Amino acid sequence: MVYELDELDHGIIKRLSEDGRVSFAELSKCLHVTEKTIRLRYKNLIDKEILNVVGIVNPIAVGLKAGAIIQIKAQSRSLQQVIKELKKIPPIRYITVTSGEYPLLVQITVKDQEKITEVLYAINSIEEVTDINTIIQLDVYKNTFEYIR
Repeated sequence: MVYELDELDHGIIKRLSEDGRVSFAELSKCLHVTEKTIRLRYKNLIDKEILNVVGIVNPIAVGLKAGAIIQIKAQSRSLQQVIKELKKIPPIRYITVTSGEYPLLVQITVKDQEKITEVLYAINSIEEVTDINTIIQLDVYKNTFEYIR
């Protein structure tokens, strides 16, 4: 069953996407409900896997200064196997199935160009991978996790 978000749920999600450390007391004041209501809604959003509050790392601050978007082609009927193998490569932080010529897209953020090469070799070693197109990120101007409604 699909959980229907109401205005209060949207308000909680929006505020937490702006500042994941905001207190329940502040949320209750901002959204004009009791702190108990916020606690219950928050727990429900977590339990239903609608919300996941995590710390977001600034990659440059921890020495990860190189990034790439890698498009991948795979043998017919082997996407699930390739995805399973891609999940095992630690620097891959994002995997998606896409439309178009390359049905898989992954994103990496790593220390340097040498590490990008290592990841490419790892992807290329997956037997079902037939082609790779690599797009090196030169600069990032926006990377947000804000909730837009």
